[in-house]
Amino acid sequence: MANIDEEIRLDEEENRRELAYIRTQLPTDLKKYYSDKDILYMMDLIVDYYYTSGILESNEEEIDIDLEAVAEYVCKKAKEEGFSSSYNPEEVFFIVQADLDFQEQNL
Repeated sequence: MANIDEEIRLDEEENRRELAYIRTQLPTDLKKYYSDKDILYMMDLIVDYYYTSGILESNEEEIDIDLEAVAEYVCKKAKEEGFSSSYNPEEVFFIVQADLDFQEQNL
């Protein structure tokens, strides 16, 4: 069993791989608009959405995730938390979609 330091290191490594993947999937014009810090923050909010929405507790074999709702949630939370009020749900949608694609490829 890995100790806490090893688990943190592995989690950070996974986040770096996911961030790199998301960057490759973003349209060119968005790559310069969203920093790594922005994307990492959004990744945390996406996970938060999955936990708070109950999606992770579903017993269904296949789960339908409304990516637009996730993008809206990310933008709303970022504004509420004072992180950013300029996130556009139509742009954030690409990050949410890339995040889900990464998760599905790494199950």
